[in-house]
Amino acid sequence: MNNKIDAISWKILNYLQKNARESFAHIGRQVGLSAPAVAERVKKMEDLGIITGYKAMVSHTETGYQLKAIITLRAFMGKLKPFLELVGTFDEVINCYRITGNENIIMEVVLRNQFHLEQFIDRLIQYGEARTHIILSDVVSNAPIKKIEG
Repeated sequence: MNNKIDAISWKILNYLQKNARESFAHIGRQVGLSAPAVAERVKKMEDLGIITGYKAMVSHTETGYQLKAIITLRAFMGKLKPFLELVGTFDEVINCYRITGNENIIMEVVLRNQFHLEQFIDRLIQYGEARTHIILSDVVSNAPIKKIEG
């Protein structure tokens, strides 16, 4: 996978991962290319599926969600598939992964308060055993993917 892009494209990726709104002209000055050359490389990385999209980072607390939590779910027999079909409709879920181990699912959720958390867990328990971990603070968040040397 690393052979799809060279060192300059990795530098461009690093700038875009830090700020996707950075101008191609500014990135070009940093990596020694013209703005059109940066745009061409970005387009190539989009076409290759290396860059899969752009998004705004939104503060959950500033939008009224006072709690952020990690919830794992160990699905009951026959309940995993129905849960997988439903989980995308939950407004509280901002990330969800199917995982290995004792639990089947791990979700990152945002909630207004502890009462909202209780209501959300009540919706989950028909699908399996839920474990909740309240997030106190972000230690590492959205760290850029970097080139692996070697």
